[in-house]
Amino acid sequence: MDRRLYDSCVSIIHSELKVALGCTEPIAIAYAAAKARAVLGELPDKVHVLCSGNIIKNVMGVTVPNSGGLKGIAPAAVLGIVGGDEKLELAVLETATDEDRAKTRELLKDKDYCRCDLIEGVDNLYIAVTLSKGKHSSEVEITGTHTGITRIMKDGELIFSARPAEIPEKKVSEAETDISELSVKTILEFADEVNLEDIAEMIERQIEYNSAIAKEGIENPWGAEIGRTLLSSCDEPPIEIVARAYAAAGSDARMSGCSKAAVIISGSGNQGITASVPVIKYAEHLGVSHEKLIRSLAVSNLIAKYQKHFIGNLSAYCGATAAATGAGAGIAYLMGYGYDIISQQIINTIATIGGMICDGAKPSCASKISSGLATSLDALSLAAQGKGFKEGEGIVKEDVDATVKSIGRMAREGMKATDVEILNIMLGH
Repeated sequence: MDRRLYDSCVSIIHSELKVALGCTEPIAIAYAAAKARAVLGELPDKVHVLCSGNIIKNVMGVTVPNSGGLKGIAPAAVLGIVGGDEKLELAVLETATDEDRAKTRELLKDKDYCRCDLIEGVDNLYIAVTLSKGKHSSEVEITGTHTGITRIMKDGELIFSARPAEIPEKKVSEAETDISELSVKTILEFADEVNLEDIAEMIERQIEYNSAIAKEGIENPWGAEIGRTLLSSCDEPPIEIVARAYAAAGSDARMSGCSKAAVIISGSGNQGITASVPVIKYAEHLGVSHEKLIRSLAVSNLIAKYQKHFIGNLSAYCGATAAATGAGAGIAYLMGYGYDIISQQIINTIATIGGMICDGAKPSCASKISSGLATSLDALSLAAQGKGFKEGEGIVKEDVDATVKSIGRMAREGMKATDVEILNIMLGH
């Protein structure tokens, strides 16, 4: 394949498959707050957090990891200030101790200590944390990506500034530019041809971390226990149920504050779990080689990210459905299917479940993951039998890539008003 596209695929895998502790939106707030504390150099008297609507939506209902069960923007920010280590980025709260949790709860008793407000007219992913201590202050702004710091202020003076395209995490730069030039065909070519040394470290880490948090969700009663309930539905559950159950269980644990980290895709741990765990469980069931598993996970991750490029980072469109579509493609590749069947599987999935709403990060995400995977696996069964949806049927276009772009258009443009109404409903407006 074209070397530039090959390098873009490698770059996407390296830049996207990051380790994150807990839901990435509260973690991003904690990261910004921890960085602001490091700049200020002392514990602040006052904290002010500004967030875009999509950040608020994804923080309201999810437990802040390593917090002892706290939920919301203020706990994420204050725990980041008290016990976070900004050098760990998306694992910022890994260092929080019992003493830090107790101090956070004490500070939060003062309702004026941490003020949280919505800011409009900014990027869908926007956070600004301002700390003050006497005459001294610090501010850290994040835009576009969960660790994308765009401005740092100290005592009113600008000490760092960057446009979103200059942010280190965005040095997907070439990858982000080139991903729109990818296609399902080039992604499959990459999986066939990739030198495993170029991606093995990132994929192996995804297998390790996401398998561990899925196992945790099956073994212990986290959240709504979607995964455990699915698995207990019959004495010998078929692989379709096992794959859905373990992926849902990873989300059960993650949305409810489990301290185990996950490897993300498209900035989301839920999406990272959804794109990887079902493929891993199918590989175990089918007894395929480890090399085949790595190549199949490359397909799953890249198909998931390819869709999200057109959908956007945070929106009213549930990203787990894009990841579930990717997982179905990865499982199809694992089974030895080629371009025609994988393309039809993607089309069948999008045509069925494309447009499921995102109403924030919370326990029901696990159920949405299970539903997305059920649709994706049904879509694969149809495609394997030469059946599926054709051009002109709803948003289905002339080929798989045009269909992916049509769902992206619908998510970006058509669901803007939906996003606003979801936020208004959640805020009680």
